[in-house]
Amino acid sequence: MAGRVSEAARAKASAPEYQGALGSLSVNASLAEVLARGIDELRAAERAGDGREMARCGLAVAEAYRRLGRIEEADRAWKASYRAARSAGHEGAMAWALWSGGTLARQRGAFPLAYRLLRLAAEMGERGGDVVVRGYSLAGLAETGRIQGDYGAVRRLHEQLLAEARRRGEARHTVWALSGIAQMHRNTGAYDEALELFEEAAETALRAEDRRGWAWALRGIADVVSVRDGEVERALSLLSRAEEACREMRLSSALAYNHKMRGNVLYRAGRYAQARDLYTQALEEFREMEEPRGTALSRLGLVKARARLGRDAAQSAAELAELRSTLDRIGLRHAREMVEKAAAELGVGPLPDTAGGGPGAGEPVLPAGGAEALRAADVEGLR
Repeated sequence: MAGRVSEAARAKASAPEYQGALGSLSVNASLAEVLARGIDELRAAERAGDGREMARCGLAVAEAYRRLGRIEEADRAWKASYRAARSAGHEGAMAWALWSGGTLARQRGAFPLAYRLLRLAAEMGERGGDVVVRGYSLAGLAETGRIQGDYGAVRRLHEQLLAEARRRGEARHTVWALSGIAQMHRNTGAYDEALELFEEAAETALRAEDRRGWAWALRGIADVVSVRDGEVERALSLLSRAEEACREMRLSSALAYNHKMRGNVLYRAGRYAQARDLYTQALEEFREMEEPRGTALSRLGLVKARARLGRDAAQSAAELAELRSTLDRIGLRHAREMVEKAAAELGVGPLPDTAGGGPGAGEPVLPAGGAEALRAADVEGLR
């Protein structure tokens, strides 16, 4: 394993979404710095009438807004970047804007739109000869399917993208793919495999100076050592280290997921009042940034913690049933299964059937366009 890590981390991690006048920005630049410089350079490009530079700077602005949880501003920014790129006739820049829009759609839980935009981004990146944006767009498709819980549809694509990232020496994408595959192992109970991959991701990110990827990998390690080994203090220490990196870069979404995971660790340790407080904090953070997946997962943790603290069983069952319906509407199969397990764990199941005809746990959840986009994904096009 160590040999593969050193091979993948030859080059330092880069941030290809920072382009043009912003190309010198580090992958670890704080989002406040990215946003301030991005807006300044965007205004300069507008004054100069440089459409391609407007698109490039607008992309960085859109990504900073998205990662800060400023959803409406991110939506306006990626669309403006696309319009500028289209006016300049630059397909690569158009593809990057579509990638940003697709990533934002996934963050908002709009999965059909995410698949459509990311597939268009991959196709346009190929036409424009931009291998990097095509790779990012294929990774975006894979991550969207993974978040929805359809591992059969995306496992091979994750593995192909990992192999390609290793071949190209792209440390940031190597870390992403390792963490994604690890998460699938963790969610299917293969904890040893998950831990090995999360640890490789963390080491690769550390060597490549990718603090964002490192923080996400530490969160994964903390989760596994908590659920597999019951190592509460080690897990909390890992999360504290990851939180420091998230705060330095002002990674709002990653920080909220860190707080939600800290709640999970405390809940597993039987520290229910502390878990309740962390879930409440994470819930407020996710609601502020309009992120439905994180909101639903925090609500689930909060229901469980409150039930352990003596909440009425009927109230817990009713909220779990409503939450299951919400997850059906979003299209999160794995999270829906978590609700069913929570009901059994708390002794309040089976839940009343209020899903309204949503997909069951064993049924496909990918929209038709998403399934087709994943079938059409061609990693060979990256060579």
